Amino acid sequence: MSREEAVKTMTGVMARFTDYAGKHLPDDILEKLRHLRETEDSPLAKVVYDSMFENLARAEELNRPCCQDTGVIQYYIKVGSEFPLLADVGAILTEAAYAATQTAPLRHNAVQIFEEKNTGTNTGERIPWIDWTIVPNGTSIEVEVYMAGGGCSLPGQGKTLMPAAGYEGIVQFVFDVMTSYGVNACPPLLVGIGIGGSIDVAANLSKRALFRPIGSRHAHPRGAEMELLLEKGLNAIGLGPQGMSGKNSVMGVHIESAARHPSTISVALSVGCWAHRRGTIRINEDMSYEILSHKGAAL
Repeated sequence: MSREEAVKTMTGVMARFTDYAGKHLPDDILEKLRHLRETEDSPLAKVVYDSMFENLARAEELNRPCCQDTGVIQYYIKVGSEFPLLADVGAILTEAAYAATQTAPLRHNAVQIFEEKNTGTNTGERIPWIDWTIVPNGTSIEVEVYMAGGGCSLPGQGKTLMPAAGYEGIVQFVFDVMTSYGVNACPPLLVGIGIGGSIDVAANLSKRALFRPIGSRHAHPRGAEMELLLEKGLNAIGLGPQGMSGKNSVMGVHIESAARHPSTISVALSVGCWAHRRGTIRINEDMSYEILSHKGAAL
């Protein structure tokens, strides 16, 4: 396969996968939503969950996005330094986002800063957002497709604390944000928390935390314990599905961390709504691919 053919092939794969991710929730999200529906005893909560699953079924039946707000398209990639199309990845993903906008179709959500003009293509200044991790000596690329909707982006906040605030300060920050804005983000929510030494690091980690499979835990035992305690506490708020009250507010809480400066501790929070549209695909150097987030999916 020539380079031109490989670029065309990968562009087509990523356009179809971006399209697909807007219409089908990943396996772990679906499994968690089913579990939460079974645990609710409130008639209203059950009705809301039923409407969610009816919506998902109709989206598949009609081949339409499962939420009208298909978000700002973001790609988080881990690409091998020896991947043959490394230099073309940025252009490929931009073209894929544009193509998926036409085929899905995806709502136009890219508004140029200062011009305040919607581009109508879901592409624009630094959009789709592409976050890079280079894997030394690797020959494949793994792409996380994420659609950051307006509602689930609204609670996104960060703060740098004085070190004396400690982990109690982190917990207070999380609860302050969730009790103020969580109801607007279409619960039950997946909560990503980043902890580091500066706000940019914490913010990046909080978004990355949203890509971890539900049920996975922080590598450090204390981090894992903190995830569970926060999840228990946030569920006790009782936001319930779509904020209509119920036993659960969150699908899960994931924490990602980085070593910090002794004088600062930064925390950031990112949220995924119940329609957490993310997908993971691995493309090999021969352009064969495997969809990791949606078992059995075909493009």
